[in-house]
Amino acid sequence: MALPRPSSPRAAFADLRSFLAGRGKQPLIAGALALALPGMIIWGFHHDAKKDMKPPTQLIYAESWSANRTDADIVAQQKIDSRQRALLRAERQRQYQRLERRLGI
Repeated sequence: MALPRPSSPRAAFADLRSFLAGRGKQPLIAGALALALPGMIIWGFHHDAKKDMKPPTQLIYAESWSANRTDADIVAQQKIDSRQRALLRAERQRQYQRLERRLGI
């Protein structure tokens, strides 16, 4: 069995044009959608791969304490820190209560 000879681009285009002319618009629309949707998915993966996924650098500041601190100094600083945390906690609670009133919960 002999294989067909390669055809010219002009003949292939004419054959495709005659094939598409004999059909309605619905198969063309369905074919375009069938090509467009996977193309959009592939483009999305390609676009997402270009983004930098590393988390941003995080700076952590540490307080510098003198080496000759007394226990009383440490306890006093802990009390100050405890008061600040309590104030922050009370402020956050007040904000949530205000949100609760707005939402009617």
